[in-house]
Amino acid sequence: MHEAVKTVVLESYKVLEETAPRKTFVYGETGLATGGPMPPHRTHEAGLSVDFMVPVVNTAGTSIPLPATADNKFGYGIEFDAAGRSGKMTIDFEAMAEHLYELALAAQKQGIGIGRVILDPALMPLLFDTRRGPYLKKTLPFMKERPWVRHDEHYHIDFRIPCRPLHERRASRR
Repeated sequence: MHEAVKTVVLESYKVLEETAPRKTFVYGETGLATGGPMPPHRTHEAGLSVDFMVPVVNTAGTSIPLPATADNKFGYGIEFDAAGRSGKMTIDFEAMAEHLYELALAAQKQGIGIGRVILDPALMPLLFDTRRGPYLKKTLPFMKERPWVRHDEHYHIDFRIPCRPLHERRASRR
């Protein structure tokens, strides 16, 4: 993970300790330590992409980690319906919205951008119907088309980091 992205992720989690203290947040895949292709992902090659598993609550309304086992492809094989339910779990859209809000603020503070957010389009109305929803809808660049892989059990974020073109970096080393 790019150092600036790591800082943003850690900052957001630190703030969530205060703003959502009884919520459980789980990150998914980021990238390989040396970078490069990471099948089946089309991104995650440059340390700028992060998957976050959806925060969920059980039938008692208690925040629990999304179950991640080999049998469910470490959470990626769980299927949620259009209401955000899967078995005895429901997506906690308020917690997800708070996390996205804190990620956006932390990215801005670090001087980097969020280039794209991918979430299953069927779930977006429920996300936008939260306390932070209007801000997220106005501020974050959600992918409008249907992604090639359904993103119902996780939300994917591509961070945008300004950097000099490669030819300028090489010239400055000479």
